[in-house]
Amino acid sequence: MTEPVAAVGWTRTLLICGIVAGPLYIVVVVLQMLTRDGFDISRHPASMLSNGEQGWIQIANFAVSGLLFVACAIGLYRVLGPASGPGGTWGPRLVGVFGVGMVAAAAFSADPADGFPPGTPVGPPTSISWHGMVHFLVAGVAFLALSAGCFVFARRFAAAGHRGWAVFSAVTGAFFLATWVSIFVLQGARAANIAFAVAIALVLVWTSLLAKHRLTLPREEQSRGTRPVG
Repeated sequence: MTEPVAAVGWTRTLLICGIVAGPLYIVVVVLQMLTRDGFDISRHPASMLSNGEQGWIQIANFAVSGLLFVACAIGLYRVLGPASGPGGTWGPRLVGVFGVGMVAAAAFSADPADGFPPGTPVGPPTSISWHGMVHFLVAGVAFLALSAGCFVFARRFAAAGHRGWAVFSAVTGAFFLATWVSIFVLQGARAANIAFAVAIALVLVWTSLLAKHRLTLPREEQSRGTRPVG
């Protein structure tokens, strides 16, 4: 498989956006978990932080992080592309779909529910607003896209002989998909909610590490590379 030597110029900047995106999103969510009254990650998904007087923080977090993931996807495509082998096209595209989904989640907020923000009745909402339904749909597409992206890159790494990265990618995708499905199967059980929150953090870290991995290839691959990109 042909590999680029290293990312330079705009491609490097785009991949750095990808390195930043995951940790930025996680840190902002954790800070809100610690400071927002009534929020409980075992009961409330992070998307519900978009509600209330401080909801603009999570809305901005979705928008900024999503745009950074879109930039990362462009960088991945530039450094990989169709000529680089399995996953060079669809892997970056799926990361890009996830980024677009996060931006859409900023535009269409989830509904308040189960006592958050304070003053909201305890328990599931009796009805779902149109923007809450759109949020649910775009989140589903984004989650499926990123799960698929993990498997696409797992195949790519396996073909390149990178067993560690292949296993990491496949396990991350499987865990993320399984915990998302468990939310519906277990009907919002606290253990399922916590597992899904951990899975989201893991897949975001995976994406950041993927961008870092592509930013500068290991020295043994540089000796086999044929084209700088930028």
